[in-house]
Amino acid sequence: MTFKRPAYEEVTIAHGGNTVRLRPTLRAAATLEARHGFPALFRALGEFNVTVISEIILTACSDRQSAAAFLSSLSGKPLSPFFMAMHKPLGDLVEMFQIAPNPKANPSAGKGTAWPDVYRMLYRTATGALGWTPEAVWNATPTEINEACIGRFGDGEKQPDAEQAAQNEALGFDPEFDRAGLRALKAKISQGTR
Repeated sequence: MTFKRPAYEEVTIAHGGNTVRLRPTLRAAATLEARHGFPALFRALGEFNVTVISEIILTACSDRQSAAAFLSSLSGKPLSPFFMAMHKPLGDLVEMFQIAPNPKANPSAGKGTAWPDVYRMLYRTATGALGWTPEAVWNATPTEINEACIGRFGDGEKQPDAEQAAQNEALGFDPEFDRAGLRALKAKISQGTR
């Protein structure tokens, strides 16, 4: 599935007069990937697996009561229209659990990093290097965390010049900071596995 990601990653699903907002948060991504793995999540959407689809909705919802009401409204009704209406937005949501690919990045020929490890690195980087609270990290999307890291530390493409290095030191930044290590970590995070 390829689609243009929205700037603010969120999916709104609607059916039978009910609407639910879903966010691909790190918490939802880590939870669903650990329980099912990405191939099984995509397969469940294609096979119209109501149990897994319900779990995706309940795990990624911004309001659990609205999601429960949304799902209970399906009771006793034909599910075919529901499945047809949910297939694309839920597919987009599951894709948003993965970090948006960097169009400038060179494809890696090596083995990718397992998603649980990617999510662990994102959590550690956001709470450690960025100083976010655990709750803020769990409620951010993997792409938002990755983009915040790039915003804070750069994308590794351009190294600071001597003047910038002096300014960094004058501002109290660590001149011995392992920028190469950070670039390697960011490369692992952005490559992930599919």
